[in-house]
Amino acid sequence: MIKIQNALISVYHKDRLGEIVTLLNDLGIGIYSTGGTYDFIKNMGIDAIPVEEITDYPSIFGGRVKTLHPKIFGGILFRRGLKEDREQAKKYDIPQLDLVVVDLYPFEETLASTDDEQTIIEKIDIGGISLIRAAAKNYKDVLTVASIDKYDDLISLLASKQGYCDLEDRKVFAAHAFHVSSDYDTSIFGFMNEGRLNAFKQSFAHGKVLRYGENPHQKGIFYGNLEEVFTQLHGKAISYNNLGDLDAAVNLIKEFNETTFAILKHNNACGLASRPLLSDAWKDALAGDPVSAFGGVLVCNTNIDNETAEEINKLFFEIILAPGYEKNALKTLKSKKNRIILQQRSFLFPEKQFKSILNGVIEQEKDNETETPADLKEVTSTRPGEGSIEDLLFANKIVKHTKSNAIVLVKDKQLIGSGTGQTSRVDALKQAIQKAKAFGLDLENAVMASDAFFPFADSVEIAFNAGIRAVIQPGGSVRDQNSIDFCNEHKLAMVFTGTRHFRH
Repeated sequence: MIKIQNALISVYHKDRLGEIVTLLNDLGIGIYSTGGTYDFIKNMGIDAIPVEEITDYPSIFGGRVKTLHPKIFGGILFRRGLKEDREQAKKYDIPQLDLVVVDLYPFEETLASTDDEQTIIEKIDIGGISLIRAAAKNYKDVLTVASIDKYDDLISLLASKQGYCDLEDRKVFAAHAFHVSSDYDTSIFGFMNEGRLNAFKQSFAHGKVLRYGENPHQKGIFYGNLEEVFTQLHGKAISYNNLGDLDAAVNLIKEFNETTFAILKHNNACGLASRPLLSDAWKDALAGDPVSAFGGVLVCNTNIDNETAEEINKLFFEIILAPGYEKNALKTLKSKKNRIILQQRSFLFPEKQFKSILNGVIEQEKDNETETPADLKEVTSTRPGEGSIEDLLFANKIVKHTKSNAIVLVKDKQLIGSGTGQTSRVDALKQAIQKAKAFGLDLENAVMASDAFFPFADSVEIAFNAGIRAVIQPGGSVRDQNSIDFCNEHKLAMVFTGTRHFRH
């Protein structure tokens, strides 16, 4: 247990500072302070010592340098238990600073409020962050308060222990201080690396509490800035599961340039179609699986018009995401109170993906490979026609964003069947065929996409018997020739891409 003798206070926001200063004064703790903080304390009628009296330097360079001085950092960093440090502190007239209270320049708030680079740069705190790190490093002797979030804890500690604190107190505050420091630097890193998609760090200091996690008994928190991705125009709070579907929806829809509508359920597309008119794209997407569409997430890459909104409004769904909405379309869609309506913003997503697993985190590059006609290797004597090639590439885009094992069936740029998340590729194919037949969709001359190779020829045989006449797959099985032979014998076209698209 140590007695706090002197405090250094340097804060941007003065909220609740008066309570702390009054308590320090009542406990007989000396106060050193900077600039506006010093003026605030003096106006309260409480004595304080300006740091200039210690450093013999005024605040210079427009306030960029105030506390960066050996006497300030010496007062924080000298080790009270070392005789040599105590003697040096006495020799150089360095005051003992036992409590450091800092509230950093509002970098994140400034970043959100202006695009002026110089204004943003000036809100990168140097002295404050240095004080925090120095005090936290020397937590064995110094108590560190690194943000207004810790003021309540500080007031409670000072009041209950009458100006004393123990090692555990100081260590807890120091851990929070390094958390603040890390979060602050992460925000600056993000600003400095804007547009560099391979540079990604995420802060875990300020999370948005969600209604719950995957299930009601699980807590859920989102770390990040959803406002960068979309604007919420209507509806209830977004949930943990909603965010998973939205991530899948955003990544899927950006694969398509022509007018496209998609319906997702549990991160998989259950309906998707591209058409010249958005209303037709919607109707054909819904026709792909009108049962699964109930309670789904809707996404399109074109502004929602009135006609389409009227049709969409007939369905119960959780979320709709679009670049924009016509005025009357938005009014129609807002007719349901809890329906979440989002307007997508232009945003460059990071190229790294992270997943917590076991006692750590795994990282990978995003799957940004989208095949083109030039990537297709024709491996059968029967060649796919021009229309088939378009459908094959269309199906390949969808299967890339479908949970493995995955099979996708497409006809005329409409998803007509999908098998998702199955433990065998044959099961995925059977599921896709069964779904198409259940909704009366014609499989004759449809195409099939697989996210990985066929280990046996049974899949192409089942597909052929269902009416499918063209196949796209990565290839790479030791038994590829068996599938090729079957296709050649039955005049079934097949192309290899050379790229697997597992999505677990």
